[in-house]
Amino acid sequence: MKFLYALIFLSLFSCYETIRNCSDYKTGDFYSEVTINGELFKSKFKRTENLQVETYNNKVDSSSLRWINDCEVIFKTINPKNMAERKDIHLKILTTTDSSYTYEYSYVGETKKQKGIAYRTK
Repeated sequence: MKFLYALIFLSLFSCYETIRNCSDYKTGDFYSEVTINGELFKSKFKRTENLQVETYNNKVDSSSLRWINDCEVIFKTINPKNMAERKDIHLKILTTTDSSYTYEYSYVGETKKQKGIAYRTK
């Protein structure tokens, strides 16, 4: 009998699927928050279908975008100033709400990922 209850309980949660309306976040004005080693980093960015312009610490950086699907994109810095900026970044939207999305990102080919939240400003 306990097995039957456990089976019913597991079947209820196995059907749960995270809703992601990623296409809602392909374009727009946003700000982002990422915590790395306990330190909070904030930036603002404007995204079109093919370009993202980001402001962080009063520095402006532009990246071209290549969408893999509605929830995954590759960023390529347009004018890299050092070797780190030459590496492409892979971003994946994990969850969405009506005004924000949670994402993870990493350099292409690397396994260590960071997470952040982006909020729509307009």
